[in-house]
Formats: sequence, C-alpha cells, structure tokens
Amino acid sequence: MTHALSRKLAGEFSGTALLLATVVGSGIMGERLCGGNIAVALLANTLATGAVLYALISTFGAVSGAHFNPVVTVSAAVLGKLPWRKAGAYIAAQLAGALAGVVAAHWMFELPVFAASRHMRAGPSQLWSEVVATFGLVTVILHCARHKPEAIAAAVGTYVTAAYWFTASTSFANPAVTIARSWSDTFSGIRPIDAPGFIVAQFMGAGVAVLFYRWTSPGN
Repeated sequence: MTHALSRKLAGEFSGTALLLATVVGSGIMGERLCGGNIAVALLANTLATGAVLYALISTFGAVSGAHFNPVVTVSAAVLGKLPWRKAGAYIAAQLAGALAGVVAAHWMFELPVFAASRHMRAGPSQLWSEVVATFGLVTVILHCARHKPEAIAAAVGTYVTAAYWFTASTSFANPAVTIARSWSDTFSGIRPIDAPGFIVAQFMGAGVAVLFYRWTSPGN
C-alpha cells in the first residue's frame, strides 16, 4: 500500500468514525434530554449530523474526497473518478470506521460495546424513502463536485439535515452507516433484519443518481 493511499484510507476511516460517533451519540443525548418528546430528540440528532458533515467534509475533502459512504465510492468508481482497485479499500475503511464510531459513542455514554438494535424500520415506505434519500444525496454530491466543488460540504450538510425530516426513514442513505447502526440499540438504531433492505434500496437510489448525472452532465 502506498503512503498516498494509506492517508486516504485514514481519512475515510476517521471521517466515518466521527460521523457515526455523532449520529449515535447525539441520538443518545437527545433521547436522554428530550423528556419523551421524540421530535426534540430527532431535531437534536438532525442538527448534530448536518453540522458534523459540514465539518468533516471540509476537513477530509482534500485528503480522501470525504466519501464516508460506500454508495458514494461505488458511484465514483462507476463514473471513472476512482479506480476500482481503490474502491474496495475505501469501503473497508468506511465499514471499519463506522463500527469504531459506534463503539466510541457507546463508551461515551457507558453502554455496551455493541448491542443489536430493536428499532424496527421496515415496510415499503421506509425502503422507498431510502431510494429517494440516496438518489438525492448522490445527485447533490456529483453535481456539486462538477459545477461547484467548494459548496459540497454545505450542500451535503444541509441536504442531510433536510432529508432527516422529509423521509420516513430519516435518511440513512449510507450502507456503512446502516450496518453500524444495526449494532446500536439506541435512538438511531435499526434492526439487523431490516438493514439489508435499506442497503439494497440505497444502491438502487445511487444507481438512478448515476444514470441521471450521466444524462444531465454529458461529457463528464
């Protein structure tokens, strides 16, 4: 492994870990402080996630591209923006980072290292929400990267903030996030049995986004 690739993988691991620590940690904190008001807990979770995405993409964008998401990595590889031989390493780093982020959050709140989630997220509306959420996310990333790269951090942070509220699933839109959250029996969790459906829906949404990008950005 070259030094350049190892730095990129370190960026993907660290960024994804901090993202999950924020998603899970803010969910725990929000639920503990909300006094039973789920809307307040979700708002806290939303604002923390959107804010940390802006910070992390700004920090690691120049290091690794700040994917933090297997569907973003695969989309980049399909479009020839990332060699396939690197895509697998990126995804492995993202998955490892996501699990590390869950562990970090659990330790901060004195919870077990891992606990399978019991939070049910199933049904056609949830899966369709993940298709829509992921299509939107990948579309925002690809078009900003082409036309206004300096806006990616703000665009992704604000899109995810909005998508938490306009989708029934609260917009996971990320297979690494989905897998990691299935091992957190907290506010932000998802039952392991529900995770595969989410992941399939996410790749479907990303696939449509890639096709849409090719159509709307000829000569990309």
